Amino acid sequence: MQITNKIHFRNLRGDLFGGVTAAVIALPMALAFGVASGAGAGAGLWGAVLVGFFAALFGGTPALISEPTGPMTVVLTAVIANLTASDPENGLAMAFTVVMMAGIFQIIFGALKLGKYVTMMPYTVISGFMSGIGIILVVLQIAPFLGQASPKGGVMGTLTSLPELLSNIQPVETLLAAGTVAIIWFMPEKFKKIVPPQLVALIVGTIASLYFFPGAEAIRRIGEIPAGFPSLQMPTFSPENLQLMVVDAAVLGMLGCIDALLTSVVADSLTRTEHDSNKELIGQGLGNLVSGLFGGLAGAGATMGTVVNIQSGGRTAVSGLSRAFILLVVILGAASLTATIPLAVLAGIALKVGVDIIDWDFLKRAHEISIKGSLIMYGVILLTVLVDLIVAVGVGVFIANVLTIDRMSSLQAESVKTISDADDDIPLQPDEQRWLDQANGRVLLFQLSGPMIFGVAKAIGREHNAIGECDAIVFDLTEVPHLGVTASLALENAIEEAIDKKRQVLIVGAAGQTRRRLEKLKLFTMVPPEQCFMNREEALKMAVTNIFPDLNLDSSASELDVSPA
Repeated sequence: MQITNKIHFRNLRGDLFGGVTAAVIALPMALAFGVASGAGAGAGLWGAVLVGFFAALFGGTPALISEPTGPMTVVLTAVIANLTASDPENGLAMAFTVVMMAGIFQIIFGALKLGKYVTMMPYTVISGFMSGIGIILVVLQIAPFLGQASPKGGVMGTLTSLPELLSNIQPVETLLAAGTVAIIWFMPEKFKKIVPPQLVALIVGTIASLYFFPGAEAIRRIGEIPAGFPSLQMPTFSPENLQLMVVDAAVLGMLGCIDALLTSVVADSLTRTEHDSNKELIGQGLGNLVSGLFGGLAGAGATMGTVVNIQSGGRTAVSGLSRAFILLVVILGAASLTATIPLAVLAGIALKVGVDIIDWDFLKRAHEISIKGSLIMYGVILLTVLVDLIVAVGVGVFIANVLTIDRMSSLQAESVKTISDADDDIPLQPDEQRWLDQANGRVLLFQLSGPMIFGVAKAIGREHNAIGECDAIVFDLTEVPHLGVTASLALENAIEEAIDKKRQVLIVGAAGQTRRRLEKLKLFTMVPPEQCFMNREEALKMAVTNIFPDLNLDSSASELDVSPA
């Protein structure tokens, strides 16, 4: 694979075609997400333009298309609802400030080169988180799908108001929303390759509302989007909401990082290139920072737009830049055409996006792969939908990591062994076996192998406590590439106790990071250099000869005389 993000024009035709196709898909999605968020259709369109332009210009994934996405919209919807409820006059301005702050967080993540760590979380958590976000997006569309304004209280407010919503259903708008979903869902694949179903549904639904229901004055519509460039949104803070804004910005920024980098991996697999994750985070951060400054939604890498762009020939950042330019022309020249679009049609589009975000494939077979993993996934879904996004991810990652560490520690504990004679579990050379056998149980070989993470400390302590009577202990660290702090302290405890009991201590194979860790613990001041070896046979030989000083070293190995004088 090659790393590339140079803007060049050697693939101009493919990039332009990819940009046009991605713009056609982005238009209905941006309108739907803008309305769903509560910030308005214009905020969705400007978010698509600004995030897309700056992420393409400064990002690290050449063919990535960035725009408002379902997950980002769900989080921002909650942010807008909470801040406007707290401060109706300045709530929306503070929400745009949160978008700016989220961009700053992303820039910091990229500058600190944290890109490679962002997506290092178990798939069960990612799947549960994304499925939960999909469910939230679906639930939030129920009210507009039924032709009514969304009740306060987000997901729980909608669920508790469900009986009232069903009793006041608006048949015409519900029919338009259902027709929108049907077009997107059942449109033949051969037509989907020619024109995006979301755009077809948007156009058909709007025309149907105008010509088949001309007397339905109650149909709620977007209304005209102001033409021209948006006004600058100055950062707005309030002391009582500052902590909430910072937390929301961190959540939004982290979600944007995860969303973008997961999409970058998809782009890599399709283009056989390799993205620069840290540069991508900086590009995403700049896009969100500028989008918030001009009243646009937060965005991230969009899988659908990226895949369509690549399939249409897009390979460089020119495709993302051209897409943003096309959307800009549409906003400035044809904004008035959006005035008649029914809100129910946009609800149908957003609802279908929510259904697609849910990880149906993994949901169907998670229990077959791992019961514990499926329970983690379902737990994350419930926490995401009913409690809080950051709580869901935090609890999910914590439990998944604890279970993983427990399993890895159990496996690694099997490599902590103590023997006083030849043992099939520890492969020994013939001479090593003879030296150990001739010690008559008075020399103990304490072997560690593999990475010694903190979970192995318990096994070291258990083996150490099981040590019986002996005169010398050989600590074999030859096969230990990493010695964690907790494990090293457990090893230190075992060595100190052996010395306190006047036992001879010998260390074998301490090298690299393992040796440096032991040096920092000052263990080599307790164990003199002449008792440290790189060869296990030499260590066993010294242990035996120190115990049996009259040993006849001139005898052959098979005729060793270890009888005391």
